[in-house]
Amino acid sequence: MQIAIIGLGGIGSTFAFQLSEAGHDVTVVARGTRLEQLRHAGAIVTVEGARAAVHVSGEFDTTTDWDLVLVTVLASQVDVLLPALSASAAKSVMFMFNTFQSLDRLRDAVGPERFAFGFPAIGAALDDGRLSSTILRRGMLTTTSDPNWAKVFTEAGIPATVHQDMESWLRTHAVVVVPAIIAGSTALRRGTGISRAEAVGLARAMKEGFQLVRHLGNSVTPAPIAIISRSPAPVVATLLWILTRLEVFTNTIAVAPADEARMLIDEMTAASPGRTPALLAVRP
Repeated sequence: MQIAIIGLGGIGSTFAFQLSEAGHDVTVVARGTRLEQLRHAGAIVTVEGARAAVHVSGEFDTTTDWDLVLVTVLASQVDVLLPALSASAAKSVMFMFNTFQSLDRLRDAVGPERFAFGFPAIGAALDDGRLSSTILRRGMLTTTSDPNWAKVFTEAGIPATVHQDMESWLRTHAVVVVPAIIAGSTALRRGTGISRAEAVGLARAMKEGFQLVRHLGNSVTPAPIAIISRSPAPVVATLLWILTRLEVFTNTIAVAPADEARMLIDEMTAASPGRTPALLAVRP
């Protein structure tokens, strides 16, 4: 298949590598230093030295009837791309980033028949243009709204599952990940776990987030997270307190963008002003 990937950070580079290795014709669209790295290498290169050949471009070609355009930029960077994506001849456009915002504007921009959304269960980073990544293959998997692309990703070595209500899934995920990022990054910076008081504040923020998801008409999903949403705040606080004392947790959180928690809290507040005092109280 002909696949274009816009945004070649760790996640986009991982998809480009795996899809190319699986035999797909992959074109990567990047800018700045990352574009120069890719042009020089002509491939996605891993820290181990493995190479997956890709076509490299600094511009997105709207005339090609791509089987898939995978958009893995940050949420704050997507709006500038929407006119080109709307005008493109692509058969399918999948957005893949963390957001609490409604997905309606993205669906409207490319048309419901072409729209898809996904979320990667991948930890990835670039070191001087070389990719290191860990693809989760058990528990939480890469999730997408489109079963056909879930199959393609799985066959390319990125196990994927399907969820029909990605807006509810994303909003629930944001509610969980915000306290986790704040807790983990605080522990990593200090070299020790968060305090009991900090854990309580973050647990209250999480409970408030779940209430917001339901207030907006979404479901708390998937089922294991729904169970957490019904747990008393002291139980959630204890869980966060314990997690920040586990090196595997803090190291995993370290790959999250520094301003992601702040961005998601701002999106939650914008979705329903006045309903997020506990979230605003823990905003970095």
